[in-house]
Amino acid sequence: MGSMGKMVMRFLQKRSLATLPSQMIEKGQNRVVEASLTLIRERAKLKAELVQALGGSIATTCLLGVPLGHNSSFLQGPAFAPPRIREAIWCGSTNSATEKGKELKDSRVLSDAGDVPIQEMRDCGIEDERLMKTVSDSVKIVMEEPPLRPLVLGGDHSISYPVVKAVTDHLGGPVDILHLDAHPDIYDAFEGNKYSHASSFARIMEGGHARRLLQVGIRSITKEGREQGKRFGVEQYEMHSFSKDRDFLENLKLGEGVKGVYISIDVDCLDPAFAPGVSHLEPGGLSFRGVMNLVQNLQGDIVAADVVEFNPQRDTVDGMTAMVAAKLVRELTSKMSKLAH
Repeated sequence: MGSMGKMVMRFLQKRSLATLPSQMIEKGQNRVVEASLTLIRERAKLKAELVQALGGSIATTCLLGVPLGHNSSFLQGPAFAPPRIREAIWCGSTNSATEKGKELKDSRVLSDAGDVPIQEMRDCGIEDERLMKTVSDSVKIVMEEPPLRPLVLGGDHSISYPVVKAVTDHLGGPVDILHLDAHPDIYDAFEGNKYSHASSFARIMEGGHARRLLQVGIRSITKEGREQGKRFGVEQYEMHSFSKDRDFLENLKLGEGVKGVYISIDVDCLDPAFAPGVSHLEPGGLSFRGVMNLVQNLQGDIVAADVVEFNPQRDTVDGMTAMVAAKLVRELTSKMSKLAH
């Protein structure tokens, strides 16, 4: 269905809801939200019990999909990314071992709580304020089942705000954030939308959820982006000067004195030669190995992470970007999961 068709369907759905009593709509929405959270809760509990029964895990990476794309300023294809990433992880074209030798088929290394049913909630007329709260609640549910730690599959970058908020609320304090992206995503309210994927880090910083925010890979930034960066004390590392910053960035030590480290990877941090399946093609980005050097060499306790903005609708080269996104997830999993020796 084209964008016009989707707009018409959304209009008709809203008109249909408008003819119902508000109390009836509210009760229905409450049931859908509770059912959504129950689904995540039961899956996370089951997976955590399995890991605990196996024993020996200090931290187990748990996938959580958030298929949300409507806060994108250009294309909404990232909503279709989570199942494509999972398919690429397990497609069989490569083995299940990570570069550091961890085995993804080991349930103590990688688990999966499924997807937050975003579209089902939107079809019931649930607006962004509550939608974002439900995403936060879903992340908290995963974190309430030790030793699970959430690795969230986007979706557009608007999901990072409710995810980071959930992480810091649960842990009781701010984190240090390593944000890899072509864009700083720090507009106050892009095109009037405070939940825009281009505004997620403004919400994170004004909420006090990060002590330090390091943004790496930036090569499309406006005057407002730089001003907002200065306002919030963001450490912005642009690609035009990456060569002089490389040694520092490839030997980061983060998280001391706070609740840990959060990593957010927008797939468009990579040069389009490595990842053409994104909504915003920005030449001059990081190489895949460059991203791996940043992530694998980082010293710190990674408490949660996300991989966002993969757009399957633009992944025209035999699913190449799906494999890239999957590889990012695989290696983040290796970094986050900890087994007792």
